[in-house]
Amino acid sequence: MSLHPRRRGAVAFQVVAVLWLTLVWVGLWGTLSPANVLAGLAIALLVVRGLPMPSIDYHGHPRLGRLLLLAGRLVVDLVVASTQVALLALGRRTPQSAVIRVRLRSQSDLYLTLTAQLVSLVPGSVVVEAHRISGTLYVHVLDVARTGIEAERRAVLAVEERVLLALASLDELDRAGLTGQGSLAVPASQHLPPKEER
Repeated sequence: MSLHPRRRGAVAFQVVAVLWLTLVWVGLWGTLSPANVLAGLAIALLVVRGLPMPSIDYHGHPRLGRLLLLAGRLVVDLVVASTQVALLALGRRTPQSAVIRVRLRSQSDLYLTLTAQLVSLVPGSVVVEAHRISGTLYVHVLDVARTGIEAERRAVLAVEERVLLALASLDELDRAGLTGQGSLAVPASQHLPPKEER
């Protein structure tokens, strides 16, 4: 009797997690001995079996080209934003901060989490709250006066768009209003939710 593909994937993940945690344990102790490996293996099994990770509902299709584009754009955003924050710190102008609300296109927890993480990685913006049920992110922007609230909202939606184009299924892309399998997306400005106050 063979395992269901989803169950087989979960078992494979657990095996990899146990091996990784054992390796980390041995690395932390700095000694490769049978006792150290067995202790690491026992602790790794305890962690993996005792603290199981929740399953991720993913029906998407990763696209290598779009993943590379996503990573490349993240690097560009990191460099540009770091420079802007450094110039702001050296200048005399006091930044005007704001918390903006951005309603995402997708209702998936996975895409919401990835979008929130990528937005928070870029200096000058951090997600202060994520509302799963409505698919809404509340983002603190360091200097909203420089670009404006709507531009910052569009920037967050552009991050989500890149995540969806890199990872989402065709069905998910259609539901989000993005066309084609990783092809050009409809401009983000056409997907803005109704105007919301700060």
